[in-house]
Amino acid sequence: MPTRHLHVLRHGAADPFGELSGEGERQAELAGRRLAALPVDAVWHSPLPRAARSAQVLAAQLPDVPVAAAPELTDHVPHLPDPVPPGWEDFFDDEDRAEAADGARLAAALTARFARPAATETHEVLVTHAFQVAWLVRDALAAPPESWLGMPYGNASLTTLEYRDDRGASLILSNDMGHLPPELRWTGFGPVVRP
Repeated sequence: MPTRHLHVLRHGAADPFGELSGEGERQAELAGRRLAALPVDAVWHSPLPRAARSAQVLAAQLPDVPVAAAPELTDHVPHLPDPVPPGWEDFFDDEDRAEAADGARLAAALTARFARPAATETHEVLVTHAFQVAWLVRDALAAPPESWLGMPYGNASLTTLEYRDDRGASLILSNDMGHLPPELRWTGFGPVVRP
């Protein structure tokens, strides 16, 4: 059975304007070095600048691998729980509520395009955003839609999912930052204890 291997990364650290920072460039380069050991067939990325640049830097370590934008990978809230769980009220603003249907449509398009088996053995890299990584993992685990809220993903962390026709999706690796030195792990998160 051919296996579709999805190697999903959150983009590198970004500045307040959504551009990849120097820290993020280094994270993306190190992720590319790690992925260079795999037979990567394609790199897909969100069209947003921080993900597009991360993909460009990462792909420099993967000569001759095609790189292209995929609109399904753009940053959005994939599912807005109703009611919103306690403690999350301030997280979701009025804009998120107004865009809930569009977010659900994009989330469905994301899983329809990438979360399925392929006709041939393939290794694809997806450079996207924390919410989209969480949504793909939630889908692979067949977890309730609201469970994506409890899945934080560090910048340039690696998550690997596999899809085959003869079984459900498999979560192989989640939020792995082993390719990053300690000072580049969990960038963008508050000062809490992390593994």
